[in-house]
Amino acid sequence: MKTTSRSGTASAAPPPEEATAPPGESRVVDGFLRASFPFYGLDQAFTGSRWLLRTGIGADGDVEHGATGHGDTPSYLAEAGLRDHRFTVVVTVASRPVRRSQDGTGVLDATSVSSAAWLAGSGLLSCTWPARMERSMREDWLAQQTGVAWDLADELQGPGWSTLTLPVDGEPVPFHYRESEYGWVLAGGARSGVHVGAYGRGMSAYGLAFSAIEDISGYE
Repeated sequence: MKTTSRSGTASAAPPPEEATAPPGESRVVDGFLRASFPFYGLDQAFTGSRWLLRTGIGADGDVEHGATGHGDTPSYLAEAGLRDHRFTVVVTVASRPVRRSQDGTGVLDATSVSSAAWLAGSGLLSCTWPARMERSMREDWLAQQTGVAWDLADELQGPGWSTLTLPVDGEPVPFHYRESEYGWVLAGGARSGVHVGAYGRGMSAYGLAFSAIEDISGYE
């Protein structure tokens, strides 16, 4: 699969609670402002709350991806009531044909739609883990489910995915789409040369539309 390594992306979509920088530290939005590509979110038809997750940085220090949230901020404090949250997170991945490895000794494969699918799938898992499970068992569950998400992202033409066409910047774009007991995940492309993924729960993916964000500071 032409995507980043598991170790390089497993922490790419942290819980939204981690998205607020402590006083004296850089703001979360600063990472988005450093990027050389546009980020995507739900279009203006969505009138609910908007918030930022963190950006992902490559070995060369460049921003490679970032995520924007819409709707309820998922709670990670208790499993009870978790299913009641309604949210959509949009992941934007820069199109990078060649990237250096973390140790600087080689290069990684180009980013692709599979990269967006992997980040979206792992992001959904990050807000659906069974909080009441004993810690070691929870870690095993996360490792197992993360492996499944990785394999699914590697087989976007496989039976685990269907096709869903949604507007991106006003133009119809086909997305790879799948549902699970935890929520839904989709991934596709955009005309601006980035890869777009999304995940959510409680909000139907079928009525969504995406657009490039003109002012990312509006998500703070």
